[in-house]
Amino acid sequence: MRVGVGYDVHRLVEGRKLFLGGIEVPFSKGLLGHSDGDVLIHAICDAILGAISEGDIGVHFPDSDRTTEGIRSITILSYVMDLARKKGYTVVNIDTVVAAEEPKIQPLREAMKKTLAETMGIGADRIGIKGKTAEGMGFAGRKEGIEVYAVALLEEKDESA
Repeated sequence: MRVGVGYDVHRLVEGRKLFLGGIEVPFSKGLLGHSDGDVLIHAICDAILGAISEGDIGVHFPDSDRTTEGIRSITILSYVMDLARKKGYTVVNIDTVVAAEEPKIQPLREAMKKTLAETMGIGADRIGIKGKTAEGMGFAGRKEGIEVYAVALLEEKDESA
């Protein structure tokens, strides 16, 4: 078994679409980033990459690479999952905490889990997504950005079975 921890944060800005957990969320602002800014997927990717000792998203998708500017984060997740499989690992489960005053996570949870599960090739019951507010404190509490914490548990495939 291998465990990885991921964290990501992006600023909310006008003039961008909001993507969270691989879905487009109707909202007045979007997340600023080299990619589509999907902090939930970025934290999950970093957790998986950490578990397999492959650095972080920036190692594989540096923001200096203009060919990946605007890339959908779901594509990054597919790449990370392929890398984990090639190294002989499967995802046992993912658990996440999304810190945001808005949008509310609960109404989006099942759609995000479905999209993530399909992309990762695991059951939606293996993905935890919890929404938390910052009670008005800090940048998340002031609605300036969204931050996500993620933990991934991976298991090495048993090739003898």
